[in-house]
Amino acid sequence: MKQVKSDLKGIILGSVSLGNMVLWWILIGMGLASLTGAYVPQNIFRQYMGPSLLGLFVTLIIATILEVCSEGTAPLAFEIFRQTGALGNSFVFLMAGVVTDYTEIGLLWTNIGKKTAIWLPVVAVPQVILLGILANIIF
Repeated sequence: MKQVKSDLKGIILGSVSLGNMVLWWILIGMGLASLTGAYVPQNIFRQYMGPSLLGLFVTLIIATILEVCSEGTAPLAFEIFRQTGALGNSFVFLMAGVVTDYTEIGLLWTNIGKKTAIWLPVVAVPQVILLGILANIIF
């Protein structure tokens, strides 16, 4: 019974620590999504980030610049979907942010090697774009 109490205490402390780490990013993302939804006109979303090839590339560029934390960008991805109705663009926003994140590429560069770090965006970004196109066509 003593071990069970110790394990539960560890689980609770770990959960609180994880919540403290992630919650702030989610709140920042919710704030950015709220500001974007309130102050960016819907026609700008539809024109530049709509379900087209241009929209996917604009979404890719924004995701590359903005990616800080996937949990924080999830509310923004929903706002993109809400404003444009393009599921593929939301997918590209979430996935391209991860595969073009300089911290991820830097970790690969340091821990695994230059080739792997360079090949991550070279291989993954076209796949993300292709899947975004498919999602926009299907959904």
